[in-house]
Amino acid sequence: MDSSDVRQITDSRVLAAMSHPLRRRLMDVFKVHGPSTVGLLAERTDQAPANVSHHLKVLAAADLVTEAPELARDRRERWWRLVTRGLRWSNADFDADPASRAVADAATSLNLDRHVALARAWHAADESTQATWNDAPFSTDHWLRLTPEELAELSREMIDVLARWADRELPDDDADRRPVFVFVHGVPARP
Repeated sequence: MDSSDVRQITDSRVLAAMSHPLRRRLMDVFKVHGPSTVGLLAERTDQAPANVSHHLKVLAAADLVTEAPELARDRRERWWRLVTRGLRWSNADFDADPASRAVADAATSLNLDRHVALARAWHAADESTQATWNDAPFSTDHWLRLTPEELAELSREMIDVLARWADRELPDDDADRRPVFVFVHGVPARP
């Protein structure tokens, strides 16, 4: 994913819109499956179409999703897609306004909750599901001694590696490729 496909969010209303758990999940479904109709999104999230439709309107008002009319087969069919595949924000961008900073802090917390929930769901899966993946799923952690500049460089390198895998052409080899969630955090901390 090149940097032109990553939106820097500086509006707390956009953060609030994307931070709802179902809206975050809908955006993930778009990332994995691409443009979708309300019906497809409802099936993939086990939600009522009316609920999905409501949340799509909120995401559209925040310019996070947009209609894709060129995909419709007729006037009744409505397709939606992400405006950009990636989002980023810095909580420091919201320091001037306490209410906006609270929204940014909540968005960061909810984002981390989503990451952890996906990892926990994998670890709670039954043994037969886990066995199909053998030892492929991984977890690792390291303590590093870095300057802020070195941490920023490490961040760019990690993002580049993940983007290379995300943006690669998939081989036409009939292999069973399934969605895999990968997340990385690098934060100053005390052991």
